[in-house]
Amino acid sequence: MSDQNGNRLADAVSPYLIQHKDNPVHWREWSDAALEEARDLDRPILLSVGYAACHWCHVMAHESFEDPAVAAVMNRLYVNVKVDREERPEIDQLYMTALQAMGEQGGWPMTMFLTPDGRPFFGGTYFPKRARHGRPGFVQLLEAVATAWRDRRDELDGSATAILDRLSGFLSTTAEAGRLDSLALAPTAGRVIQLTDPVLGGFRGAPKFPNAPYMEVLARSSFEGGPAEHRDAFLKTPRSLSCGGIYDHVGGGLHRYATDERWLVPHFEKMLYDNAQFLRHLGWAYRATGDALFRTRIDETVDWLAREMRVAGGGLAASLDADSLDAAGHPEEGAFYVWTEEKVDDVLGGSDAAFKRAYGVTPGGNWEGKSILHRLHPGATSTDPDFTEARARLLEARAERTRPGRDDKVLADWNGMAIRALAEAARATGNALALELARDAFAFVSNHMVIDGRLRHAARDGRTAGLALSTDYGTLIQAAVALFATTLDSAYLDRASFFAAELERWHADGTGGHYLNPSDSTDVPIRLRGDHDEAVPGGTAAVIEGLSMLAQATGSIEIAERAEQAALLAAGRLGEGAGGAPGIVSAAGRLRRGSELCIIGYPADPGFVAMVDLARARVDLDRLDLITDAPEKLPANLPLAAIHPSRLPAAYICEDRVCRAPVYDATALQALLGEG
Repeated sequence: MSDQNGNRLADAVSPYLIQHKDNPVHWREWSDAALEEARDLDRPILLSVGYAACHWCHVMAHESFEDPAVAAVMNRLYVNVKVDREERPEIDQLYMTALQAMGEQGGWPMTMFLTPDGRPFFGGTYFPKRARHGRPGFVQLLEAVATAWRDRRDELDGSATAILDRLSGFLSTTAEAGRLDSLALAPTAGRVIQLTDPVLGGFRGAPKFPNAPYMEVLARSSFEGGPAEHRDAFLKTPRSLSCGGIYDHVGGGLHRYATDERWLVPHFEKMLYDNAQFLRHLGWAYRATGDALFRTRIDETVDWLAREMRVAGGGLAASLDADSLDAAGHPEEGAFYVWTEEKVDDVLGGSDAAFKRAYGVTPGGNWEGKSILHRLHPGATSTDPDFTEARARLLEARAERTRPGRDDKVLADWNGMAIRALAEAARATGNALALELARDAFAFVSNHMVIDGRLRHAARDGRTAGLALSTDYGTLIQAAVALFATTLDSAYLDRASFFAAELERWHADGTGGHYLNPSDSTDVPIRLRGDHDEAVPGGTAAVIEGLSMLAQATGSIEIAERAEQAALLAAGRLGEGAGGAPGIVSAAGRLRRGSELCIIGYPADPGFVAMVDLARARVDLDRLDLITDAPEKLPANLPLAAIHPSRLPAAYICEDRVCRAPVYDATALQALLGEG
């Protein structure tokens, strides 16, 4: 029988788990060993899932997990397992879906009760230590569930089996190949536009999330000649995000979501994946409009990533907490970011009336007596002064405050998303720091997260955790291709091909589809597909997009066929539900209409510059742009590489492996690309 004494989180990789290493609770990490211990003791499992930047996770920890009396009950009745949802997203997805299947609203912290072999039979989210607001107290709940397990075990065991069977049917389903046209963009875009807020951007109501996968559907529709309202709705969202309190106007970067419908009051945590998607959308908006607001936000967000999120070796950290210590030493949400009028006056020396009007600083504040800086005023425009010097002084003063905690683990998939976004930002704006960050982060993943030839999901302080998921491979393939397109360094394509081969080795289902978790993940009760999106595209979308991009960059027919088969099988599984998988819908667009554009010339040639500028302004999210001074620098298998124009500058485009004749000036290129 396993020794059940003691808390075993001290050796964890995850900072979130390490935060709980001194709890009197006998925590274990999720593993085969924890499941074996539960079976040996014949006790149910109490599973607690959270993440480092989660405010209510910290609240429940302080109220209950740090209390010896509460811990004594937990230790007596359960095998207690703590999971960082970012380190083990497949565990989070499985049990969050179970919680929702039980009729509960999802969220974190997630508190689940499982049979000793991991089947769920009851759950919830945050439970207060003592009963209030119609919710039972946590100790009361612990005792009640344990009594039910003792007295009604057969009933609960049967319920758990039925729940897991339903989950398998939903999360691990298999179906015959469907039709690519069932993943058409227009029907999904038509549904998404009905949910959007035409005045404030995003979706209507509060709380307000960026909902990046859905906004990408509208962006694609608008850039592919869809209704003008789709373009307006897409552009309204990054503009509102850029002006709202959800954006950090002093330090750059986007907070997680807004608690109100105006984007004014954020939940102050900052997530790498949100900012990766924000950067991409800013890049599209800047290319399409030339609006300096979007360019400024790109540069500021890149600066923030470099200043606050880069870890030793070049990887990018996962998140920053919402909470930090206020001036009195009390932990408060947003304390690092909000201002009093008095403090602004102190920093700016009193000559700040225009700044305070522009950023909404008032004596009474706009949130809990403090001011959240914003630019949401009616009539504000992108050409209004941005008070660069004043904001720099506030940034310097803010650096003296206690910083929010940083979860400095490096996640392969979130870094993949950020690397692609940074490489695209470098292409769109020429921002050299963005390219440096992208290169360094990719090198970190390649050098520090591939152990004995196997990619890992997470890394921190020279250690790794978790086998890679399909999302890791998909996003890193995308990142490698984006870096190749920016640098024409073929080593990135070699690495992308390695990741594609590893994806097939560990995640293939034998029919051309893929599972989220690998074939040797023995501690997960079922293999999940990854079809459905959360705040980011799911595993299936990441795989289809990554393989499609790699096929474009290499000219590989075999990789293209793999991408198409994965999409067809996803279409079969989704059936009529494609509208709930915007990531797959977006990724499938590359299969239908992907193209490759090559522009050859020299930067000193005004004609070449005009062609490059035109291509950047004609946003096509399925087009791979390669800009060079010689076709010999392109991969030999690419149809583009076989074209040798008679003079320079020149541009030509290939679709379905067929290349059109070169054109030699911007006017002809405009006709080739269409009005856009």
